[in-house]
Amino acid sequence: MEKTTFDYKTALAKIPEEPGVYRYFDEEDTIIYVGKAKNLKNRVSSYFVKSNQHDKKTKRLVSQIRRIEFTIVHTEFDALLLENTLIKKHQPKFNILLRDDKMYPFICITNEAFPKVVTTRKVNRSQGTFFGPFANQKAMYAILEMFNQLYKFRTCNLQLSESNIQSKKFKVCLEYHIGNCKGPCEGLQPSKDYEEEIEQAKYILKGNLSIPKQYFEEQMLKAASKLAFEEAQEFKEKLQLLSNFQSKSTVVNPNIKDLDVFAIVSDEQTAFLSFMKIINGFITQTQTWDIKKKLNESDDDILTMLVWEMREQYESQAKEILTNIPLSIAFKGIDNTIPQIGDKKKLLDMALKNVLYFRKEKADRQAAEESGGDKKMRILLKLKNDLQLKTIPRHIECFDNSNIQGTNPVSAMVCFKDGLPSKKDYRHYTPKTVEGPNDFATMYEVITRRYSRLLEEEQALPDLIIVDGGKGQLSSACDALKKIDLYGKVPIIGIAKRLEEIYFPEDTIPLYIDKKSESLKLIQRLRDEAHRFGITKHRDKRSKNFIISQLENLEGVGKITATKLLKHFGTVRKIYEASEAELAQVLGTSKAATIKAQLSIINPS
Repeated sequence: MEKTTFDYKTALAKIPEEPGVYRYFDEEDTIIYVGKAKNLKNRVSSYFVKSNQHDKKTKRLVSQIRRIEFTIVHTEFDALLLENTLIKKHQPKFNILLRDDKMYPFICITNEAFPKVVTTRKVNRSQGTFFGPFANQKAMYAILEMFNQLYKFRTCNLQLSESNIQSKKFKVCLEYHIGNCKGPCEGLQPSKDYEEEIEQAKYILKGNLSIPKQYFEEQMLKAASKLAFEEAQEFKEKLQLLSNFQSKSTVVNPNIKDLDVFAIVSDEQTAFLSFMKIINGFITQTQTWDIKKKLNESDDDILTMLVWEMREQYESQAKEILTNIPLSIAFKGIDNTIPQIGDKKKLLDMALKNVLYFRKEKADRQAAEESGGDKKMRILLKLKNDLQLKTIPRHIECFDNSNIQGTNPVSAMVCFKDGLPSKKDYRHYTPKTVEGPNDFATMYEVITRRYSRLLEEEQALPDLIIVDGGKGQLSSACDALKKIDLYGKVPIIGIAKRLEEIYFPEDTIPLYIDKKSESLKLIQRLRDEAHRFGITKHRDKRSKNFIISQLENLEGVGKITATKLLKHFGTVRKIYEASEAELAQVLGTSKAATIKAQLSIINPS
C-alpha cells in the first residue's frame, strides 16, 4: 500500500465520540467518501488502525485521504439523513451511488386550473403531485389507459384561467368532438366536476380504489332512480372497468394495510435488492435492482440506506417495514419486522424469491453473453430464469386437448429441442378411458400414458412439461405425475390463455411474464403448435368419422366395412369412382356387386 503523508493521528485526536457523519477528502480537496457512525472516533479510527486487515478497495481509499471533516448530530437516524443528502450532492467515488429519480418515469397531476395527467422523468414537486416511480412502465400505461376510459381529462396546454374561459378566448378542439374531452376551455365542464374526477384519479394512483368505486356506484344508482338508464349503464361499465383493474392486482390480504417489504442478498462485489409496496392489501409497486459495492459495505448498512431512499422516492407512509435482515438503524415511528409466520412471512418470502431470481437472471445473462450470443441459448436461459428452473430446458413437451362438444376428442403433444420443433417426436392420443368433454380427466390419462411409456422404455424425460390450461388442467397433470412417481422430478407449468398467466403446481398466485419477453413467446409458440397439431388431427378424425357414418347408410355396409373401404381407397370420391372389380378386391365379389349398384345411383358430390 502506498504510504500516506496524511497525519491521521492528529486528525483522530480532534474527533469526538459522538454520532455523526464524516467526510474524506483527497489531495485535490475533493470529497471521496461520506460515512455515518454511531461513534465517530471509533469508526474513523478503524480505517487507520490495523490497516493490514482491510481489503484492497479500503486500502486504496485510505491511501488517498488527505483531510477529514465531520459533523456531529443527535442520533444515528439523523446521521443517516445527512449521509444520504451528502452522497446525492457530492457523489463521492468510493460511495455506493444511489439511483436517480430520473431513471424511471412518474405520473404527474399538474398544479393548474383543470390539471393534466402527464408522464415525466423530471421531478419538480412545485409543478404538481408526482406518483411513482414506475419501474414497470407497462403498469403505468395500463393505469393511463384506464384513466382515458374512466375520465375525460384534457391534454391541451391552454391556460384555462377563469378570465380566459369567461372571455371565450378558446374554442373546443377535435378531442372534444370525438368524445375525449368535455370542453372545459369553453366552460362546458364545471371546474368542480373536473376536480372531483382528478381527486378520484389521485386515490387510484395511491392504491385506494374503494372511494372511486363508491362514487361510480352512487352515480349509477342516482341515474337509475331518474330513469336515465343509458347514463346508469355508462357508470356501471366504469365500475366494472375499475373492478377488473383491481382484480388483476395481486391481493396479499385485505387485513394487511400499508407495508414496505425489502429483501437483500449479496456477494463480494454486488448487492441485489427487491422492494414491494403494499397499500390496503394490494401490491402496488415492485422493483428489483443491483448495486456494485465500492468498499466492504455490510448488507445491513446497504439495506438501511436503500430503504430510506426508496421510501423517499415512493413517498411511502407505511408504519411497518418487513426485511429479511435487521436494519442497522431504527427509523423514527416505524417498526422494522422480520416475520416468521403468516401472510407477512409469505410476503417477505415473495420478495426474497424475486431478488434470488433477479440475481440468477443477471448471472445467466452474463453467461449467455460470454457464450457468444447464441440466440437459442439466450432464450432458453431466459426461460430458465423466468420459471426458476434448475436446468436449462433443452427438451420441452407441451400438451393440448381438442374436441367440439365432446365429439372426436384428441390430445396432442409437441416436442421442442434446443428451442426448435422436433416433429419426429410429436404424438397424438385418443382418450381410451374418458367419455364426453372432460379436459381434466383427458389430461390425466394422456400424461399418465406418455410418461409411463417413457419410463418403461427408459427414454429421456423432458426438462419441462407445459399443459395448455389453467389450474384445473395443471392439477390433473400433477396428479398423473404423482401416480407414476414423477411429481417433483420434472418441472411442469400451465399456461392460461386469457391473460397468459403461468401457473405453478400448488401456487395460487400466477406468474405474469412480460408480453415482449422471448421466453413467453417460446411458451406461446409451443402452446400454439400443440393446438395446431391437435386441431389438425381432430379435423381429420371428425372428417373420417363423418365419411364412415355416411357409408354405413348403404345396405350391407357396417362400420368395419366402411373403415376397410376408406383405408383402402383413401377418400370417399375414390370409393364412388371405383369399379366393381376394385371393390371386390376389398369386399369380395357378391358384396361388391351389391354396394356398386347402390353407389351408381348416388351422386358422389
